Amino acid sequence: MNTMLVFSTVYTLALLFVSTKAEPNSKSCNEVRAAYSSKGFNVNDVPNKGVHGAPLKVCPQGYSCCTLEMEEKLSQQSHSDLKAPISQLSSNLQSTFKQRHSHFDQPQDQLAKGSLLQVHLSVGDGFVMEEFFRELLDNAEHALNDMFVRTYGLMYVHNAELFKHFFQELKRYYVSGSGAVNLDSMLSDFWEDLLERMFQLVNVQYEFSDAYMECVSRHTEQLKPFGDVPRKLRLQLTRAFVAARTFTRGLALMPEVVNKVSTVSASPSCVRAAMKMLYCPYCKGQVALKPCQNYCLNVMRGCLANQADLDTEWNNFLDAMLSLAERLEGPFNFESVMDPIDVKISEAIMNMQENSMQVSQKVFQGCGQPKPGNGFRSRRSVKETGFTGRFRPYSPDARPTTAAGTSLDRLTTDVKKRLKHAKQFWSTLPESVCAGERITSRDDCWNGTAKSRYESVVMGNGLANQVSNPDVEVDITKPDVVIRSQIAVLKEMTSWLKAAHSGNDISIDQGEDDEDGSGGQESGSGCDSPSCEADGDIYFSIPPTPINPRVFKVVHQETTGGDRMAHGSMALALCGLTLALLAPHWR
Repeated sequence: MNTMLVFSTVYTLALLFVSTKAEPNSKSCNEVRAAYSSKGFNVNDVPNKGVHGAPLKVCPQGYSCCTLEMEEKLSQQSHSDLKAPISQLSSNLQSTFKQRHSHFDQPQDQLAKGSLLQVHLSVGDGFVMEEFFRELLDNAEHALNDMFVRTYGLMYVHNAELFKHFFQELKRYYVSGSGAVNLDSMLSDFWEDLLERMFQLVNVQYEFSDAYMECVSRHTEQLKPFGDVPRKLRLQLTRAFVAARTFTRGLALMPEVVNKVSTVSASPSCVRAAMKMLYCPYCKGQVALKPCQNYCLNVMRGCLANQADLDTEWNNFLDAMLSLAERLEGPFNFESVMDPIDVKISEAIMNMQENSMQVSQKVFQGCGQPKPGNGFRSRRSVKETGFTGRFRPYSPDARPTTAAGTSLDRLTTDVKKRLKHAKQFWSTLPESVCAGERITSRDDCWNGTAKSRYESVVMGNGLANQVSNPDVEVDITKPDVVIRSQIAVLKEMTSWLKAAHSGNDISIDQGEDDEDGSGGQESGSGCDSPSCEADGDIYFSIPPTPINPRVFKVVHQETTGGDRMAHGSMALALCGLTLALLAPHWR
């Protein structure tokens, strides 16, 4: 009798326990109602008590505090919840590099037509590496103008448009690249124009025809009137500008890639998996139950499989950016090239002054003896435009500072740190999302079906690894088109960065220049004509069949008469130079 009573009692308690476990929410769904309404939904959608056999599509069947209508609304909410942390992480990355880019490059209205990387780089905000580079150009121009006004006086003022055009072209090249300005040709034209003006100033006792001056300018490279300054400056400017332009392009590209990749829509299977992970515990009446961490990783690696495939090319791009940043801190330092450019050009002018007699003699031998001018014109020219200034030493303390308020080295160091931090962003995105208060690493977690340990194997990153993902259906045969296009963009940008690392510009604006073979890359003298090689040395040899007869048009004279005229012209040149140097003392 006693045995039967004990057995009956135990059986009754067991039934009560099983009933409680099987129908934990059959009595009340109050917690679910509160959590549901906190999401902005109508609390009346939630039944007061758990419903058995609700026709749910995603969550497990059985007693449930959810209806089909609730499940649909929570599916929409899960799409937003899935997007939110990804958008936040992506926005942080976008903001970081928009800000760093703007420190280097601030767009100006007058230069906006030549936007950087027009196909891919249309970042809307005002930008900071751009500001720095542009102000360096402006400061260099102002410094040269101030120095040359003090040093050369009226001689510079009368020829200031040459230097103004020089800086305008440099700015245009920085903004639009070799599609707008062939840097080699521009620099060659600058030195040729400067030689023409200076040659006439140091030989004011002669009259020169346009054809004669064309002969002089076409042989600037052979004459080397400015010493080695043009060659060195061309190399320094090419490397510095290509590195600066390409680096700011890379900084501008990063937010664009992040924006396009982060806005890729989640697939329907991904939304279902997110709904099951985030809100099916609601249906069980277990609002506080958090997803298992490994469960979350499998869901997110399935949802972000295409994004993870971007990681390899993303890291290659960042490595190329870091390598170019090292160049910007070293031999391709834009700041160290532009700051003393006034001193370098002044040094070239001094070289011409000091070697003016030798240069003039070589020109007279190669281009012929010019006609003497009248005495009145000679005296007037010497007094008004002669070289009365001398070279003044460079003073670093006098350099203007940029509004960016820092040096290129400091800016680059900061950007390098951010670039390193951005590596593996896409492959670690699932881990970044599956962290924080909404996820737990404990065993008493939501595993997709119940409150228990998650037993499935965690999948690897990338599309190919999702073939056996237990929580998200992923079609590995259909890569996302948008992400594949961004992989191609990064790959192309990486090739430009590597070229810039070697001092070459192979940007998209190269196409127009490819026809003449000059491109945007570093070249030799910058001479466009095929006659450059054939012309040879104009003072030692004359080609039997010159390609352009204009160069040696005035050479065909009697030898003895030419010699006599050469000696006479040198005497006049010495006299003119002496007058020019003594002119200040006569005042």
